Amino acid sequence: MELRESSGSSALTEPSVPSALREIRNALVGSERVDFERRYGEELVAAASSLDLTGVFAVLDSFREVAEITRRHGTDAHIRMLAHVTDLQQGRDVANTTAAATHRAEIYAKLGL
Repeated sequence: MELRESSGSSALTEPSVPSALREIRNALVGSERVDFERRYGEELVAAASSLDLTGVFAVLDSFREVAEITRRHGTDAHIRMLAHVTDLQQGRDVANTTAAATHRAEIYAKLGL
């Protein structure tokens, strides 16, 4: 988050949390967006009683990274990656991929090991 200088003064203003929130949320897809909304809401409730925003900022930082990856690679590629993760977690093969052991063996063979 960037701090902005207020007009007519050298004092720094608070970061623009609402716009950062929207940007992060809008970049997330599927279950990641649902997880962000749930975790952000939980941390807001905790912050309201503790007056400590550490958890809120931790959620923003964590999901900001995911949002950046999604933006960088594109939404469609990110959705495909999430589907591949689900397939792998459930023991299904993923088309057009090579098992780590096979890939490792190919590398060793090329290196003459």
